[in-house]
Amino acid sequence: MNHYVGENVRDIHIIIGGPQGSGLETVMRLIARLSARLGYHFIADREYYSNIRGRHSYIHMRISVKPVKALSYPVDVLAFIDAESIFHHFQDIRKGGYLVFNTRLSNVELDTIKSIRKYTLERLKKELKSVGINGESVQDVVEWLKINLKVNVIGLDYDDLIRKVSSKGIPYPQASRLVSTIVASSVIFLIGFDVNEMKECIYEIFRGRPSAIKANILMIDEVINYLREILGKPLLTLDKPEIVYDEVLVVSGNEAVAMGKVVGGLRYQSYYPITPAADESFYMEGKEVLKVNGKVLGSVLVIQTEDEISAIASAIGAALAGARAATTTSGPGFSLMVESLGWAGIAEIPVVITYYQRGGPSTGMPTRGSQSDLLFSLFASHGEFPRIVIASGDHEEAFKDAVTALNLAEKYQVPVIHLLDKFIANSVASMPIPRIEELTIERGYIVREGDEPFKRFNLNYVISPRVLLGQGPITYHTGNEHDEYGQISEDPELRTKMYEKRMKKLEIMDQEIPEEERAILYGDSSGDLLIIGWGSVKGPATEALEILNRSNISASYLHIKYFMPFPTKRVVRIAGNFRKLAFVEHSYVVQIGMVTKMFTGIEPKHMIAKITGRPIYTNELVEALIQIYNKGVKKVVLTYGA
Repeated sequence: MNHYVGENVRDIHIIIGGPQGSGLETVMRLIARLSARLGYHFIADREYYSNIRGRHSYIHMRISVKPVKALSYPVDVLAFIDAESIFHHFQDIRKGGYLVFNTRLSNVELDTIKSIRKYTLERLKKELKSVGINGESVQDVVEWLKINLKVNVIGLDYDDLIRKVSSKGIPYPQASRLVSTIVASSVIFLIGFDVNEMKECIYEIFRGRPSAIKANILMIDEVINYLREILGKPLLTLDKPEIVYDEVLVVSGNEAVAMGKVVGGLRYQSYYPITPAADESFYMEGKEVLKVNGKVLGSVLVIQTEDEISAIASAIGAALAGARAATTTSGPGFSLMVESLGWAGIAEIPVVITYYQRGGPSTGMPTRGSQSDLLFSLFASHGEFPRIVIASGDHEEAFKDAVTALNLAEKYQVPVIHLLDKFIANSVASMPIPRIEELTIERGYIVREGDEPFKRFNLNYVISPRVLLGQGPITYHTGNEHDEYGQISEDPELRTKMYEKRMKKLEIMDQEIPEEERAILYGDSSGDLLIIGWGSVKGPATEALEILNRSNISASYLHIKYFMPFPTKRVVRIAGNFRKLAFVEHSYVVQIGMVTKMFTGIEPKHMIAKITGRPIYTNELVEALIQIYNKGVKKVVLTYGA
C-alpha cells in the first residue's frame, strides 16, 4: 500500500456509490450527523435515476474545517457497494487517494452488469480504452488505479463480514442489508472519526428499533476491528474545525424550506407528488404542529390534492380565507398551474408557489437538476400582472426566503414564485440554526370592517385594503376584469385604471425592497472578472473567487436573488466596474444573460452553461472562467459528473 498514516487535510471529498435503494441516503445522513457532532461542516449531493431500485446512484460529499457550499473534483475517497460504481467513478479520484471495494466483485466484467443501458455501456468502454485499461473487469480498473494514480486500495470481503454478523444472532436476510454500514464504517475509520460517536448517531437514527441498532453496531465493530488489523491507524486526519457553531441543523433544501414556512406562519400547504418538490410536503406532514418549549405556536394543514390544478386552486382559496398559503411543485406541475396563477394575478391574491426546477422539457429528467425555467417563471400565464420571483442560493437562504416569500405575498397582494433547483432540494448540508427572533411576520393591509359591498379593489390605493372571507364585509372575486367591488366590467376606462393599479405594484416593490438584498455582491466592487449567477451557482462561484484571485485574476460574484422586481440600477452600476462579465447557469441559452439584457441592456458576451442535470463543480467552473478571462472564449459548456 501507498497510504500515508495521519495525512492531515482541511477538506475531505468522498463519493459513495451503489444501486438505487441500497441505503446510500442513510449513509449520507449518518456521516452528515457525525460530522456536525464533531464540529465539522458538511455538504452532500445525492444523484440518482428516476427508478425505485437498481440503477446507479451515488452520494458526493465534502467534510471541511470551515463552512462550505460547493463540491469539487477529484475526490479523496471512493467507497462502493457494487461493481458498477467503480466503472463510473474510477477517474474521479485524486492521485494517492483511497478506494474501498468488495473483493468478491473483482472478477465482475463490465458487460455482465445488467443495470447499465447500452449507450452508457459503450461510453464506459471507450473511457476504459482511452486511459489505457485493456481489460473490462473490476480488477483491471483497480490495478490501473494502483499503478497509475498510486491509489491506496482497501479491499474487504463484504460477504464474509455479513456472515460473521449473522453468526452473532442477526438473521442472515437482515445482516445482508448492512452493506451500506460496511461502507460507512470504512469511510469513518479512514478519516479518523470517533467510532463511539458514530454509534451514538446509530442510536439516534434508529431510535425505537432495537434490532436495527444491534445489527448495525455489530457490523460497525466487525469492520473497524478488521481495518485496525490491516491498516493500524486512520489514513486521513482532518485539521481541527476553524469555525464551530454552538448548534447546527443538518437538513436538505426541501427541509430547510419547510422549516422556514412553518416558522413564517404558513397555515395551509397543498401539493401533488412530484420530484423533487414532494419531499418538502412529506417532511412538513410530519411537522404540522409547531411547538417551542412545549407550547403550541401554530399548526399547518398539508393536503395532497388530486392534481396540480387543484393544488394551486385550493391554496388560493385558503389565502382568500386569510390563511398564509403555499403550494409546491416542479416544472410539469407548474405548467398545469399557470391558468390559476393568472387568476391569482388579476384577483390580487397573496399565494406562494415554491418551484423546484428539474431537467425538462416534459417529464425530462425527473431526478436531475436544471435552471431552465427562469423565463417561464417570469412570464407564465397569459396577460400581464405583477408577481415576485425570488431565488435561493443555499440552505440558509432557502429557510429565510421561505419566510420572506410569505411576507411579500401578503404585503403586496401578489403571487410569489420561490425558485429553487434540485441541487439545493436534494443536497444535505450543515447550517447554523437561524435566529428566529430576528424574523418578522408582515401580513399587509388587512381590515375587518367596512361598507357593504366592500371596495376590495379600491382605486384610491395601489395596494387596496384586504378583507378575509368570513371575517368582514362581503367581497367579490373573479378572474374577469372588474370594478372596485369585484364585479365584472369591460369598460375601457375602468380597464385602464385597474390594469395600471395592478402594474404599479412593480414600481412600489422596486422602491421598497432594498436593491442590496435583490443582488448580493461577493468580493470587491471592481476588478477583472464579474461572475453573474443565481440559485445553486452561488456555491461554486463564491468558492472560485479565492482560487481565481490566487491566479492573479481579481474576480467577484454577483448573486441575483430577485428576478422580479429586477435590481436594474445595482446590476448596471456594479457590472460597469469590471473588465469582463461571465453569466453562469444550468441551461442551454443561459437565461440569466437574456433577463439581464432585457432589464439593463447589458450584452451577455461570455457564458457558462451546464445541461447534464449534474451540479456545477468548483474545479470545472474555475477552468471555464480562466478560459473566458485569458482566451476570450464566448461560451463554455460544462460536462463533468457521472
